[in-house]
Amino acid sequence: MSRIANYPVTLPKGVEFNVSGQAVQVKGPKGSLSMDLHPTVEMTEDAGQLHFKPISDDNMPMAGTMRALVNNMVKGVTDGFEKRLSLVGVGYRAAVQGKTLNLQLGFSHPVDHPIPEGVTIECPSQTEIVVSGSDKQKVGQVAAEIRAYRPPEPYKGKGVRYADERVIMKEAKKA
Repeated sequence: MSRIANYPVTLPKGVEFNVSGQAVQVKGPKGSLSMDLHPTVEMTEDAGQLHFKPISDDNMPMAGTMRALVNNMVKGVTDGFEKRLSLVGVGYRAAVQGKTLNLQLGFSHPVDHPIPEGVTIECPSQTEIVVSGSDKQKVGQVAAEIRAYRPPEPYKGKGVRYADERVIMKEAKKA
């Protein structure tokens, strides 16, 4: 059984933390995030550290989940999160135009992906995409949506992949 809820979340300098009832709000240099705590979890603040414990012993997993979510909020407003994607394929390229990511992925038409609020997308080169923001879930969701347009195929490896993803290649058909 995991005991992640037993570890405190340390609040760095420059981070404001507010609790009203079950609503938690964290503000920092990269923005502000808020969420509601699960009703079976109790949170206490003590000298810049947050401690989580379940109301009853049955809910220890939910206390660990809430601790992890609040820790991700604190990391997000201080450092932020980013996902890197790379385009592999002849003629595959990406460009940001205003609030839209334009993708050329080998289809007969360009793919336009709208950039949601709270997420920034940059293209350092035509075959690289960097998705960044303070909300870990939103950054991961946007990166997954972009990858879903053309996931890497197993024969030539063409498609949109995460920068650290390793695509297992299949052997071609033998004569």
